[in-house]
Amino acid sequence: RIFAAFFAIPQQPTCPVARMLRLRLDVRFAWASSSASRRCLSSTPAKPKPFKKILIANRGEIACRVAKTARRLGIETVAVYSEADARAVHVKMCDEAICVGPAASKLSYLNVDAIIGAMKSTGAEAVHPGYGFLSENASFVERLKKEGLVFIGPDSHAIHAMGDKIESKKLAIAAGVNTIPGFMGVLKDEAEAVKVAREIGYPVMIKASAGGGGKGMRIAWNDAEAAEGFRLSKAEAASSFGDDRLFVEKYLDQPRHIEIQIVADAHGNVVYLPERECSIQRRNQKVIEEAPSMCLDEATWRAMGEQACSLARAVQYKSAGTVEMMVDANRKFYFLEMNTRLQVEHPVTEMVTGLDLVEIMLRVAAGERLPLTQADVKANGWAFEARVYAEDPLRGFLPSIGSLQRYRIPDSTIVTKPGESMRVDTGVEEGSEISIHYDPMIAKLITHGPDRQTAAAAMRRALDSFVIRGVGCNINFMRDVMAHPRFLEGRLTTGFIPEEFPDGYHGHVLKAQEASELAAVAAILNMQHEQQARILLPSEGSYIGGKPSVGRAALVSVMSSDVIGQKDLVVTIEAGHGGAHEAVKRELRILASKPKLGQVISSEFEVRVEGEATMRLKAELPSLDGLVSVSVRTVSLDPESTSVPYGSLLGDTSRVVQVVQRLSQGYVLSIAGTPFKVTARTPRNEALAAYMPAKIEPDHSRELIAPMPGRLHSIAVAAGDKIVAGQELCVMEAMKMQNVLRAIKDGVVKRVVAKVGDTVSVDQTILELE
Repeated sequence: RIFAAFFAIPQQPTCPVARMLRLRLDVRFAWASSSASRRCLSSTPAKPKPFKKILIANRGEIACRVAKTARRLGIETVAVYSEADARAVHVKMCDEAICVGPAASKLSYLNVDAIIGAMKSTGAEAVHPGYGFLSENASFVERLKKEGLVFIGPDSHAIHAMGDKIESKKLAIAAGVNTIPGFMGVLKDEAEAVKVAREIGYPVMIKASAGGGGKGMRIAWNDAEAAEGFRLSKAEAASSFGDDRLFVEKYLDQPRHIEIQIVADAHGNVVYLPERECSIQRRNQKVIEEAPSMCLDEATWRAMGEQACSLARAVQYKSAGTVEMMVDANRKFYFLEMNTRLQVEHPVTEMVTGLDLVEIMLRVAAGERLPLTQADVKANGWAFEARVYAEDPLRGFLPSIGSLQRYRIPDSTIVTKPGESMRVDTGVEEGSEISIHYDPMIAKLITHGPDRQTAAAAMRRALDSFVIRGVGCNINFMRDVMAHPRFLEGRLTTGFIPEEFPDGYHGHVLKAQEASELAAVAAILNMQHEQQARILLPSEGSYIGGKPSVGRAALVSVMSSDVIGQKDLVVTIEAGHGGAHEAVKRELRILASKPKLGQVISSEFEVRVEGEATMRLKAELPSLDGLVSVSVRTVSLDPESTSVPYGSLLGDTSRVVQVVQRLSQGYVLSIAGTPFKVTARTPRNEALAAYMPAKIEPDHSRELIAPMPGRLHSIAVAAGDKIVAGQELCVMEAMKMQNVLRAIKDGVVKRVVAKVGDTVSVDQTILELE
């Protein structure tokens, strides 16, 4: 405990060895330290370990997640990695590691011969596939069986039956499960896709038969979209699953996406767990999940659970699995698909049940019975999961690659209310590379509380405290979703994102009070840095245990008056990179109270914004990660007011603001996950700033540039072609997703610079216009 506590000190180790140890501890203790109060299977009497050694045929956060449970059970672990992942976190977390090929997934993580070879060379008895890659590959399971090795998951016949979306739907009907109307054949071409879609009636969903994870899926509302959806889904399915078969089913407008987690053993026992709500989706890929759902009553949950178990029994299922369903406004539910693997969102179920689903998978694979019956299943509180992806919401959620220059997960101090807990599942560390080869997930942030409101508030605080630099990420978008009135009311459907953000996401829009508070934070930083410049300490401060040390300057605070400085400032707030927020100004006066005894910098301030109530704020110096925790009490100090008594408390809030960058006359500050450029000038300097020349941005209107790194899958135009706004120009493949680039205006193609198959970098020219 002392060792862990030492490395929990929020300051950057200077010793390389200490730094390396801390990074490793951050990953290993990210869940255990914040969820110690949660009931879990590890609290039951010790059982013999199911296996001596297992291989984890995956990478990233899920490989780390499986390794964590294996370590707790005393099971040795073997990691596999591609050449691109040689220094990845999951490689460090396991006891052994074997390289299985180059960066391309089909040559490494999908290389069955290499995976089995690694198992034999290391003596691994079983393999856990995680999710994705080989997790739903029936032929892989059959090969393992022939080799005398164990697959930690269902048998091959269950994977084959449920992995084929067409066959699974037929089995569901036979098992008495409600299904969505559709065409159960395989589409041959675009023409047949349009014909079948017309027969079913728009809107329809074009889906990959072997699909999952939102890939190989398109919604079509007309003939043109059906044709395009067929073409893009077919290419995406082939790239992601090696199977380009597609089918069509009716798209339910305004449904909720709700799934039932089941666990089953080889002894005929099947149990369903509390439902998960997965309606917050973008391009059919889940963004935020929660458990349980606000829309289900117990009778509906039990009916869904019984049908899910019936389907599992029909295919003699064993291990953990998920039956996904669509639920309409009348609580009528329809089978969507069954995923024969551990789901990405499994942590929310673990948080509300106290179960370790990975441990259950391990024990079932070893032939043990389930450790619970249906009567034991109870939901405890509420949990949310937010998927943190390396993508830029301000650029249409395009993938972002690069190095994690700074990476700090939220610490346990943000969950201080009774019943709150937090968990971070991650597979990266500071310095990790986010590449084009794999899924762009950085981490999964999970919070739990006694009720939905508490769990949501904990999630917002955690997102505010998550520090990621070097790549774009979607924290700003998720933070706004978590604070959206409709979301908080629980009025969710799979159309939430397109309905609430019809023109895309343009960053957080500051409310008037938020803008004033952000201006006050900038003024506080300005005052604190000015104080630092006047005392005999280094500019970054002198720290012991993360706090300012006592020095000769502390004597100044003892001898000073209550107010040791005041300043008039004009604070301008502008949108950060890619944002569309209009600039706002606040004229204010800041008064700094003398530092407390033992401190050298003021931490209590009074800020008077022109025309607004007075704010009394408390804020220490930013942490070494750039976090500023601010408490704000808004009070009425207008002696002439007749409506509000003098000294009345008008508001009491707390915020976490991130100092992203220090500028010559201000800062880049992030609030609610969105960065803003904030300048703080004296009135005189503000007047002079009007004479400074504005920077002219380069004109790219006559060329199509790559908005992300990736491979050119197709080019739809040639030199001399006339184009119109909205027309498809090319398709780029990045992180296994097909991204259509369209013309933003009418014109004529002058020259096509790139060619199909090229790997292009961000901002590289693809074609030029006249």
